[in-house]
Amino acid sequence: MHSGLVRALVPVSLCLGLGLPGTVGHQRRDIVVVGTITDSLHGRALANAQVLVQGTSISTTSDTGGRFRLSVPLSATKERELSLMARYIGYAPSTRTIRPATDSITVDFVLALASKHLQSVVVTAAAVESRKSQIGNSVAVVDAAPASSPAPATAGPPAPARVSVQVFRGNSIATTLSKDERASRVRGNADPAFNTEGYDAINENPFLSTASAPRSTFSIDVDRASYSNVRRFLTSGQRPPRDAVRIEELINYFPYELPAPRGEDPVAISTEVAVAPWNPAHRLVRVGLRGRPIDVEKLPPNNLVFLIDVSGSMMSENKLPLLKSAFSLLVNELRSQDRVALVVYAGNAGVVLPPTAGDEKEVILQAIERLEAGGSTAGGAGIRLAYDVAKQSHMAQGNNRVILATDGDFNVGTSSDAELVQLIEQRREQGTFLTVLGFGTGNVKDSKMEKLADKGNGNYAYVDNLTEARKVLVTEMGATLLTVAKDVKLQIEFNPSRVAAYRLLGYENRLLRDEDFKDDTKDAGELGAGHTVTALYEVIPPNAADAKTVRQPDPLRYGGTTPRTSRAESDELLYVKLRYKQPTGLTSKEMTHVVADQVTRRPSVDFVFSSAVAEFGMVLRDSPHKGRSSMDSVIVRAERTRGEDEYGYRAEFIRLATQARDIMARESVAKR
Repeated sequence: MHSGLVRALVPVSLCLGLGLPGTVGHQRRDIVVVGTITDSLHGRALANAQVLVQGTSISTTSDTGGRFRLSVPLSATKERELSLMARYIGYAPSTRTIRPATDSITVDFVLALASKHLQSVVVTAAAVESRKSQIGNSVAVVDAAPASSPAPATAGPPAPARVSVQVFRGNSIATTLSKDERASRVRGNADPAFNTEGYDAINENPFLSTASAPRSTFSIDVDRASYSNVRRFLTSGQRPPRDAVRIEELINYFPYELPAPRGEDPVAISTEVAVAPWNPAHRLVRVGLRGRPIDVEKLPPNNLVFLIDVSGSMMSENKLPLLKSAFSLLVNELRSQDRVALVVYAGNAGVVLPPTAGDEKEVILQAIERLEAGGSTAGGAGIRLAYDVAKQSHMAQGNNRVILATDGDFNVGTSSDAELVQLIEQRREQGTFLTVLGFGTGNVKDSKMEKLADKGNGNYAYVDNLTEARKVLVTEMGATLLTVAKDVKLQIEFNPSRVAAYRLLGYENRLLRDEDFKDDTKDAGELGAGHTVTALYEVIPPNAADAKTVRQPDPLRYGGTTPRTSRAESDELLYVKLRYKQPTGLTSKEMTHVVADQVTRRPSVDFVFSSAVAEFGMVLRDSPHKGRSSMDSVIVRAERTRGEDEYGYRAEFIRLATQARDIMARESVAKR
């Protein structure tokens, strides 16, 4: 699904009634609205601002020049009027009501900075008393109380076992924050010295000798969070932390033109071999996977629970306000057969919106819009409650998923990684998967969020702006929300007569033992509808000058255990094996693919671009294996392979590589 615009055929009489060109000769059915969005203080263009037609699912975002274009069906007008809203994080929204006299009009917006004051509330929210009713003013809150505590009736779904439920009347939960406490919650966003972000250490994969390790086994990874997180750092003029740069996630951020599955298998394998750009004596092997694409209209019904962190650490504009805008984009795409519930957590966890039909958009959007932040972070209680709510509306033939949106800080109740992972693993076996969306700066618990998503059979994305939210939740909605194959593992066997050594680029936290490949009890990655996955191997041929420098094990006392076969004398370079399970299956199925030792002199555009992204990651990490890599080389190859670039992702990458080059140049000068 792309921009979410809805086209409708409108009777000529309606066009005439609006005073618009509507004769058969015109054949005009839409009003085209164009304009610019600027800020009132400096008059600068606001990129990625959202413009929407109120009361509909029609919306778009502005480009880097602040320009936007909307195509609005006449059926979206009301009494000859069109109500438009423009909004941008940190600015007060602006609404314009117009009476279009022609089928092409210009509407410009000037947004003023928001003058928001922190409120001493945890959540200003509302529970919907019935599907058809207006938003009320009560909220159900779950406390981690003893099992013997009384449990009054709630405004939302029944409470999970071993917790009590309290109902608060009025506009806010009783828990409040003092002035000093509120300041401490937001100082991480105002004080650059305050930083509690967490990343797991990455020890880059070394070159391995095929004599000692002929097989490479790993779980696929479709997460892309590292790319948008790296973008956040570079955009702010900083070089990202080394361990924030996960090369496989940078590569897989971009869509690639890979062949789709044709048979009964939901995944297709493709390969390509060319010279490694940063070391011409080596080869680069690309193994590509693509999940079966599914039209959005044919997606099974969704049973979604939005689990939203409204703790004090979420107060800043790039957290909860951005989060609310992001979820609004997804709500605009929901259908009548979909169900959405809204659970929030701060010092406690509560149900703000019980399962509600996807076409009741105003009800859902109002519940989201009225959220505010404050308090500590009972993340464990929130996750448990969200899974319980999802279970109540479980769809046997649908997509059951909790979508957790947070900065990753869990400091009340169940907070240890082990406890949360155990809970999430139990619920995934019951058919409810987990998607994790990270937000904000200074408090990002990247390592924790990635781990939770991996164990929940879901994916992890970092949302740094509204454009990224649209990419994850609208453009790639099918891949984000629908799994077509789970526990997907790859095992590559290299021909020792053709390969002296090899190195897998990235996937360091996805490596598996060779014997895990056929073990169906071992968890692995999930592949979404239409998802593409790329894995790159750098290969050293036996005749390469540095082949002898690869570390070799001592010879075995009792000789080799794998006799040389006729296949070793063939032209096979490597052998790809893939195992996957159906989304609800328990037993895996194996696929195989043979790769010949044939180096293409004209690699595909996608091959060259993906190699440029890998090189970008190696330079940022200052990898010991970067060879001749440089940001200049990255930029040249990326420019050459930008292609059609429908969404502008590759153009943005080139800008980021240029920014990275400038940042690194300044660092080099400063060290002299």
